[in-house]
Formats: sequence, C-alpha cells, structure tokens
Amino acid sequence: MTTTPTPVAASTTPTPDASASGTWLLGDLPVNRVGFGAMRLPQRGEALVEGAVSRDRGEAIAVLRKAVELGVNHIDTAAFYFSPLRSANELIRSALGGPYPDDLVIATKVGPARDVTGAWSEHARTPQALRGQVEENLRQLGRDHLDVVNLRVLGTDSIAERFGALAELREAGLIRHLGVSNITPEQLAEARTIAPVVCVQNMYGIGVRPEYEDFVRHCGEQGIAFVPFYAIAAAGRQGGATVPENPEVLAVAEAHGVSPAEIRTAWTLHQGPHLLAIPGTGDPAHLVANVAAGALRLTPEELALLDGAHRAAAA
Repeated sequence: MTTTPTPVAASTTPTPDASASGTWLLGDLPVNRVGFGAMRLPQRGEALVEGAVSRDRGEAIAVLRKAVELGVNHIDTAAFYFSPLRSANELIRSALGGPYPDDLVIATKVGPARDVTGAWSEHARTPQALRGQVEENLRQLGRDHLDVVNLRVLGTDSIAERFGALAELREAGLIRHLGVSNITPEQLAEARTIAPVVCVQNMYGIGVRPEYEDFVRHCGEQGIAFVPFYAIAAAGRQGGATVPENPEVLAVAEAHGVSPAEIRTAWTLHQGPHLLAIPGTGDPAHLVANVAAGALRLTPEELALLDGAHRAAAA
C-alpha cells in the first residue's frame, strides 16, 4: 500500500534581515544600522588577551558569510584583532574578499598596537606609525583603500597631529572617511576643524556612561554616526556579558521572548537614527539573534523603564 508523506510544516519564524534596522550614511556610504563587530571572531572567550584560544577558521568564515547573507553590510575590525592563529582581517578577506560585495563597508581603527606575541605595546602617535598601521590594514584586507578609519585615543590630550596625519592619508586616497574612538566632545570638535568626521565610537549602553546622553544627541545633530562598543557586554567589556543582568533588561526581554542582548541592541538603536550597532559573535545562533534585534520595537513604557535603569547608573 502506498502512503502519502505527511507534509512538513515550514518554519513560521522569518529569517531576519539587517535592513529592518534602518539605514544611515557613513559619509556617502549607506549601511544598515545593525552591523557586525569582528573583535571576538579570531578567538573564544575573553577577547584581545595573550594566549587566547583561537576559533575554528571554518566556523569564523561561515559566520562572516552568514552575516552578509542576513543583510549586514557594515563590519568593524582592526589589525590588532588577532589570536595566536587567527586574524580578524585575514578572516574577513578570506570569507568575503573574492571580491568583496559592492555594498560592504569595512571600518577599521588605528592607534592601539600589539606585538607578535599579542602583548600590548605603545599606542601609535607619530604620523609614520599611523601610516604603517593604515598600510597594514590595507595589506591584510586586500584593499587599495579603507572605507572608514577610526583614530582610537587614550587620554584627553590634543589629537590634532594624529588626526591630521590620517587626514593627509585621506587626501592621498588611502582612506575614504575618518572617524574617532574613545574621545571627548572637545577632541571631536578639534578633529572636525581638521577633516570631516563620519562616526564616533565610544563605550555606551544601558547603565554605561549615561553622562554621554548629550554627546550622543550632539553627534546626531551634526550628522555623525554614534557607534557604541560594549553595548551588550556593558561592565563585562572585552570579557563579554559576564556580570549579572539588569532586572529591567530581564523584564523587557521576558516580555518579548528574546535575550537580554537583543534588548540591549534594540535600546541602542532606539536612541536615535544615527546610532549603529556592531554586536560581535562567532556563534551562528547569536548572529541571527543580533540581526533580529534590529526589528524589535520597544514600547514607550519599556523605553522609559530601560532609560530609568540607564540613568540610575549616574546616581
């Protein structure tokens, strides 16, 4: 007797797409507001530490390709993102550089430096050292120019000489757009007297640096993207989301049936159309959830609850 196979129901969960988060222009480069941070890609566990356990290369490449399939077209990286066996830039080039998608924007950063053992060394402060770092990113990524280069800063002293050196490389065609990272409002103002700034990368998130609210708003008024780092990890920083989660975040996550990380990403995007999220992961399931967070819509009541938790950190 012939039997008719029972049809298998198709999944009712739609595949997320980063375009649901909306778009923003980095200079003249349109990007979806949910991007991908490559810091955690080369290794497992705590990022940017000596002796880190390298991630499987095939797994890392698969995650990068999946990110692009999900509509991610903004990747944040750096030449100093590496483990004993893996370099984020090399992984990006291997996964996506044959050739790179036309709409893919790769942002990198210069300033910090690590030696071949992974130990941190002195920040690049001279024009020659900064040019060397730009050229190293070009070589590793296999590009003839860099889409966006962020000058990452330590301290509050003048950045004129360093940013000026990058502005010269922009004029020479090695860099398309410039940004700044870990900076003060005064340093941003100084940089803007030298060359256009398309983005600011500073630590920011629920309960993290609530005193930056006015700064975040000011960036939007000037047409500058604000790209928070550690927006999910919060106090865990490069160690990841390792500290107990805020009860307000947990409550909103439970109401939506999603993870606290997704709520933190959604809150970031609700702070203004110029906010760009760059959550990073080497886990395909986490990647899908990160992209899906771009479509989450928080109610005014939920935003008020989360905003209260955010500002309480300043009390």
